[in-house]
Amino acid sequence: MRYLSMSVLWFGVLAAAPVAAQQFEVAVQIPQLEVAEYHRPYVAAWIEDSDRQVAAHLMVWYQQDRKGGGAGPEVGNAERGTKWLPDLRQWWRRGGRALEMPMDGVSGATRAVGDHQVRFVPGEGALPAFTAGTYTLRVEAAREEGGRELLEIPFAWPPAAAQTLTAEGHSELGTLSLRFAP
Repeated sequence: MRYLSMSVLWFGVLAAAPVAAQQFEVAVQIPQLEVAEYHRPYVAAWIEDSDRQVAAHLMVWYQQDRKGGGAGPEVGNAERGTKWLPDLRQWWRRGGRALEMPMDGVSGATRAVGDHQVRFVPGEGALPAFTAGTYTLRVEAAREEGGRELLEIPFAWPPAAAQTLTAEGHSELGTLSLRFAP
């Protein structure tokens, strides 16, 4: 009897789970630049609603403090990387300045040249459950001794079908894509 009641309990839990979770993936390409002095870019991604209010901060990649590594007066300085976050001007003005870094599930170290994917499930972690409407994914990059670039991808939520939307960068970012499915 005990075995039967446990299997009924597990069946009830599985039956209550959603059949298909919504997937939301952001892919950012950091291009190889032919420059004399290369520094990895700081990158921030966030979502704004139709009123241009921040709906979610998805990720902030910046220089993390390396404990005991490197040389110079900055070693061990907790402000080493956060000092340059205001260089991500649009993100900073749109709410980045109000965040306390590091931010669990959002902030991370800068990324090397290449393609980087970050997956989210709406309603979990950094991505809240959205109400129906129009939104814009914004991704901004800034690099020391380099430039700045901001890419935008408008989208409607919830998606009726699987979609991939893209934007092309010209300097600090390569291809930006947003993939989601119901």
